[in-house]
Amino acid sequence: MGLLEERVAIITGSTRGIGKAIAHEFVREGAKVVITSSSQANIDNAVAEFPKGSVYGCVCNVISLSDMEHLLHAAVERFGRVDCFINNAGISDPFGSITDSDPEVWGRVIDTNLKGTCNGTRVALNYFLQENRKGKIINMAGSGTDRRSNTPWISAYGSTKAAIARFTWSVAEEYRHTGVAVMLLHPGLVRTGMVSADNPTPELLRQLSTFNTILDIFAQPPSVAAKLAVKLASSWSDRKTGIYLSALDGRRKKWLLLTYPFRKILNKIDRKTC
Repeated sequence: MGLLEERVAIITGSTRGIGKAIAHEFVREGAKVVITSSSQANIDNAVAEFPKGSVYGCVCNVISLSDMEHLLHAAVERFGRVDCFINNAGISDPFGSITDSDPEVWGRVIDTNLKGTCNGTRVALNYFLQENRKGKIINMAGSGTDRRSNTPWISAYGSTKAAIARFTWSVAEEYRHTGVAVMLLHPGLVRTGMVSADNPTPELLRQLSTFNTILDIFAQPPSVAAKLAVKLASSWSDRKTGIYLSALDGRRKKWLLLTYPFRKILNKIDRKTC
């Protein structure tokens, strides 16, 4: 029996990258999963990768509170309940300085990452509290969450991740005495479309060598974060809240840094983008 047998999870932004990896891991552990995207085509392509009946796709714009309410209603209608809500959907600003940034794009990152997380948390909390369920809410950390993790050239993204961490811990404290666990997951550095250098900005071109070296040293497959997501969603976190797990904590960073020369010599660096 899997760790998430008979549980139902919603994962926003889950037709690719880290979100899709988490969905696959949840299904392997016995869960039913609702995946989302703003594109029906992306949903159709992703659903086809899963065992029949294990996944349901729903078009959703996380910036819209009504879309998120519809998403939760659709999940309950499809699978009868929801046990875990993961606010994974996120975007980043193009690599560049704040003075060169497009204010509209900068604002879109704030809306998608921070407002989307707030909307998902609000909707999930309302459901869990009304149904008297001991649900799990998992929000996604990232570069900018940790005090020493500065984010030059991606100021919008870093700002959202710092804010999401503070928001998560605030809400966890507000609802500490309920059966709802509100938690934070840092997926580490993963080669996704968000960190790809396929269409580099002028600033990224100037720093491309350093950028690629950092990826070679610290990038990990999304399965590392996916396994931590399973841990948070499982009974391991029962009666806990405000938990923060990172796929790139201090010990892991040291290990990746120490093994980098050997991985490089042995050609063991995986540069595939998920």
